[in-house]
Amino acid sequence: MNAQEVAQQVLEKFPSSTSHEFRAEHTVTVALDDLRSVMEFCFKELGLNFLIDISSVDNMGSEPRFEMVYELATLNDSVHLRVKAAVADAVEVPTVSDIWATADWHEREIYDMMGIKFAGHPDLRRILMWEGYPYFPLRKEFPLAGKPSEMPDVASTGVAPMEGGPFVTSAGADSRVKAEPRAR
Repeated sequence: MNAQEVAQQVLEKFPSSTSHEFRAEHTVTVALDDLRSVMEFCFKELGLNFLIDISSVDNMGSEPRFEMVYELATLNDSVHLRVKAAVADAVEVPTVSDIWATADWHEREIYDMMGIKFAGHPDLRRILMWEGYPYFPLRKEFPLAGKPSEMPDVASTGVAPMEGGPFVTSAGADSRVKAEPRAR
């Protein structure tokens, strides 16, 4: 079975889903209400037993604001499928940490950096920032110059500057391509 056939099976089982192919990579976009069922189907029925990554995208200004992106594969890497689901602000995403154990840390990182909560997660607490930190650093409203910190005994207690750094996109560029750091 190849990625196109796997994507087709997901579409047949979940007809409200859509599929997209770009450069031989297959992406299936599903409704958030179907996400948990789709993930179980991919694991149990389609043999996608390797969760490569979970990430999230902040589409600030759009509704729904966030998008979850799951990268699934077979252990021998013969099939790779990307699954996406749109998530509104303050809506919880069902955990998949009981399907793939590695999802535990991925989901904690997304919660810590983006503020997206995962319903049913066994240990949803911050993984990079300290408990009580009131911000989510990967959200687009978080300033490039950072925020002041009153936390003692931290490597930097002042503002952590990021603006102009090698991995920071340029705000206000004409296009996303021109905003990329490598375009400078």
